[in-house]
Amino acid sequence: MRISLLSSALVAALVGYGSTIALILSAAAALGASPAQTASWVFAICIAKAVGSAWLSFQTRVPVVLAWSTPGAALIAATSGISMAEAVGAFLLAGGLIALTGALRPLGRAVALIPDGVAAAMLAGVLLPFCLKGSAAAQALPALVLPMIAVFLLVRLKNPALAALAALATGLILAFATGAAHLPALALPMPTLTFIAPSFRPDVLLGLGLPLYLVTMASQNLPGFATLRAAGFEPPVRPALITTGGLSALAGLFGAHTISMAAITAAICLGDDTHPDRSQRWKVGLAYAGFWALLGLLGPVILPVLAALPPALITALVALALLSPLMGALTGAFAAPQTRFAATVTLAVTASGVAVFGIGAAFWGLLAGLAVYALERLKHRS
Repeated sequence: MRISLLSSALVAALVGYGSTIALILSAAAALGASPAQTASWVFAICIAKAVGSAWLSFQTRVPVVLAWSTPGAALIAATSGISMAEAVGAFLLAGGLIALTGALRPLGRAVALIPDGVAAAMLAGVLLPFCLKGSAAAQALPALVLPMIAVFLLVRLKNPALAALAALATGLILAFATGAAHLPALALPMPTLTFIAPSFRPDVLLGLGLPLYLVTMASQNLPGFATLRAAGFEPPVRPALITTGGLSALAGLFGAHTISMAAITAAICLGDDTHPDRSQRWKVGLAYAGFWALLGLLGPVILPVLAALPPALITALVALALLSPLMGALTGAFAAPQTRFAATVTLAVTASGVAVFGIGAAFWGLLAGLAVYALERLKHRS
């Protein structure tokens, strides 16, 4: 295998893991996950991404690169009052709906009816509260967070994809060098999967499962397919949705949330520098899968190191990692004039964090935005 294939796959895997692993830990903490359940979550989702990337790339001869749902993790991290068993029920629903979207054309058409602006605004409302916490984290821990922000901004000028990873590296070095964190005793046991029996609570299925499905589709899968198309490849839409949905449901039984098509990390793997022969570029998916399997196996070493970091540092890392997705979501939310007000309502309700009947704000934000959009459409028709 060419060195360029391996290097592109390695960079993409490290960017995908390092830039948002702190968000996964925040999501697990919000659900009250035990250390074993958190480790199982990370291991299961790494293996699901590895299996899916390798299978789809090999079967379709298209360089398919999968990711975990970053906005989905943010949605989970914003929840409260939900147990791991109840979250697993929501993960199964989201994975099943993704697979059904690929298998059943009417469901895919129904999702497509949701205005892009409203869907983007729901995502922006989920992400915004996390980004706002970055300033408070900098105030609480300026000696560590401010240098990390400076590195993020400088690296972003040269390579935006590596900025969050560089910030993570800076935070790790400073935290352990200054004594703000202490290196735990490290061992290399084999990671294990912890089965979690799902609990299906209706309000959690509506307030977490359905929004998790929607944000994964709107902000991960659709941009991922567009990235492949922009690089000159025909995306395998139905096989990808069926595969990622099925793997998400399976991994969900071990605590993991949804996997999806990648966009930013996929772009790293799709250029001529990965392989000059386009017909051979699909092999990057195999290399990428191998690196993700390795990252999953190294979880027992990586996770204790991250867990030793000060909470304010993790908060700042999450805020920095979500700035680019927030920018994209806000751009999409207000791009079309005819949906701007509906998008504003969706953003305001979702970002409020209000929960009614135990159902989370993302669902109510989407519902409010769709209601406003429908009213405005009726006015224009009359």
